[in-house]
Amino acid sequence: MLFICYPKCTTCQKAKKWLNDHNIEYTERHIAEENPTYDELKEWYEKSGLPLKKFFNTSGLLYKEMKLKDKLPTMSEEEQLHLLATNGMLVKRPLMINGDNVLVGFKENEWAEII
Repeated sequence: MLFICYPKCTTCQKAKKWLNDHNIEYTERHIAEENPTYDELKEWYEKSGLPLKKFFNTSGLLYKEMKLKDKLPTMSEEEQLHLLATNGMLVKRPLMINGDNVLVGFKENEWAEII
């Protein structure tokens, strides 16, 4: 399993604690140091079945500074994926990738059910 997080993010810290408390093995990746690539994001998006907007960190400063709330509706999926691949701080976290399962954000019930 791949756990993509931002260590200073409290939600990521909660998710990591949950994984550790349940003795779940994972590989941790720092999203700002190793941003997901376009190809990774495209694959995860397709596997997740989620709307692409769910992959954006809508509460992040960068999202707000770039006024993406107004811009995203006019962008193609291709353009949005390329944009996400430019900066890990645009990507909602944590991300958990386990085979064909992709979890975006941390909801304990959802993680317990899928992991």
